[in-house]
Amino acid sequence: MLIFEYFRNGSLHEFLHVSDDFSKPLTWNTRVRIALGTARALEYLHEVCSPSYLHKNIRTSNIVLDAELNPHLCECGLAMFHERASKNLNAGYTAPECTKPSAYTLKSDVYSFGVVMLELLTGRKPFDSSKPRSEQYLVQWASPQLHDLDALERMADPALRGLYPPKSLSRFANVTALCVQSEPEFRPNMSEVARLVQRSNMSQRDDLSASRRTNDDDDDY
Repeated sequence: MLIFEYFRNGSLHEFLHVSDDFSKPLTWNTRVRIALGTARALEYLHEVCSPSYLHKNIRTSNIVLDAELNPHLCECGLAMFHERASKNLNAGYTAPECTKPSAYTLKSDVYSFGVVMLELLTGRKPFDSSKPRSEQYLVQWASPQLHDLDALERMADPALRGLYPPKSLSRFANVTALCVQSEPEFRPNMSEVARLVQRSNMSQRDDLSASRRTNDDDDDY
C-alpha cells in the first residue's frame, strides 16, 4: 500500500489537457512558477541527493498541484515498475538516446522536463494522433520554431489569450530549446535550468514594472 498526500487540484496534465466549462486556465505567471518548482525538485534529485537520483518518468501527470497551485513531483522511485508495465507509457517524453533503460541518464530527465515546459508553453500534448502528421510529436513540431518570435506567439497556448509578457515567453522558450536538444551532452544540468527559468520569471516582473512606468508617464501627459 502506498499512501500519499492528497492534492485536490489534481495533476498538471488535468489542468492543461482535461479542461471543461468550469476549469480556469493557468495564467502565465503560474505556469512559470510550476516550471521553476519542478526544476528545483529535479535539481534536488540530481545534484543534492548522494548518489544522484534518476526520476525516469517526468511528465505532467506526475506533477501534482496543491491548493496554491504549487507543484509537487511524485512517483519518484517507481520508474522500474512502469518500464515493466508498458514501453509506450512515456510516448513523447522519452529522450532520443533512451533506446533501452540502461541508456537513461540525468540528461534524459532534462529532456523530459523540457517536454513538460513545451506543454506549459503550447497547451499541447507530447503526442497527439488527432493532429496533422507533422504536428503529432510536440518536440518535432515545436523545436524549429522556438527562436522565431512570430511563430512563438502563434504557438502559445490559446487559453492564455495573449496575456503574457513577450520577453518572458521568449526566454522560457529559449530554456525549453536547450532542454530538448537531441544530443544529451548539449543539454544543461538541472541547476542551470532552474536558474534560467527563474531568470525568465524575473524578466516578467521587469516587463510589468516597465509597463507600469510607461502608464505612469502617460498619465503625466
